[in-house]
Amino acid sequence: MSTTAPPDPDTQTASSDERAEELTELQLQRLAERERLRTSKFDIVTSLFMALILFIGAFVLMLFIVWLTLRMPEKVKSFPPIEENAAGRADNAEGFERDFEPPGAEEVEELMEPTLQDTIEAVTDAVSSVAGALDTMNTSATATTAGSGKGDSRPPGPEGEGEDIIPRFERWQLNFSAKGIKPYASQLDFYGIELGAIGGTVQGVDYANNLAGSPKSRHTNDSESEKRLYFMWTTPSPLMQFDRTLLTQAGINVTGRQMLKFIPEQLENELAHIELEYAREKGHPSVVSIAKTVFQSTASGSGYQFEVVEQRYRKGK
Repeated sequence: MSTTAPPDPDTQTASSDERAEELTELQLQRLAERERLRTSKFDIVTSLFMALILFIGAFVLMLFIVWLTLRMPEKVKSFPPIEENAAGRADNAEGFERDFEPPGAEEVEELMEPTLQDTIEAVTDAVSSVAGALDTMNTSATATTAGSGKGDSRPPGPEGEGEDIIPRFERWQLNFSAKGIKPYASQLDFYGIELGAIGGTVQGVDYANNLAGSPKSRHTNDSESEKRLYFMWTTPSPLMQFDRTLLTQAGINVTGRQMLKFIPEQLENELAHIELEYAREKGHPSVVSIAKTVFQSTASGSGYQFEVVEQRYRKGK
């Protein structure tokens, strides 16, 4: 039968000391790791600056998106066309009633104011008619220069059976204001207006577009195919020289020629709606009563717009 020797007290004490040293070393390692993982003042300051930089970057990005959105061209609002069928007599003689037959010579004279020369000739004819009456033929026929027609009561303009209204090309006036040729050209480009030159020694029409950049020209010999509404200068203006300069930059000869502004159909429809809305606010529900409408081009956001600055009305309409 074997017996087990009792444990040595010295050996037990040594083992306990070793375990205590191991635990102490482990605790120290953990404390060192905690110290390494603890946020330092440098990390706090760095994080603050990083957050500030990210915030400023996001704010600048938002401002850039807003700026880019404002710079983008606005979507053109579509305006349905307002058809106007104005009455006009074209080449028919002026008169007091609607008749396809021209008035006679005597009726035409009634419509004309006699000049001093005509008055003298009338007196001379009246004196000589006394002697001339003795030489008339022996006949019962009566001679007269009066025609059976009574002329055309329609106003001047292209021939048409329509309302008694003043056509847009006579009724409208477009005003522009600009401090230089570039802002002026930018307005024309924004509206899609083309400059043109006709007459002189050149056959057809010359056009200029892309006026704010590098003006480009095109030419057509078929002027009859041009159906757009156009305006021309009636009074001298500083902007008239801008038109001349822009046409010249496009390589178009303007010497002895008439300068025009060709209005796109979309802009014509927009102007018609602006005019009618303004007239209705003034108590005139129809364009029949409008004698004159003056539009002014003004800045609006990143573009321009026309607004009515003056409107006159016909008497009794």
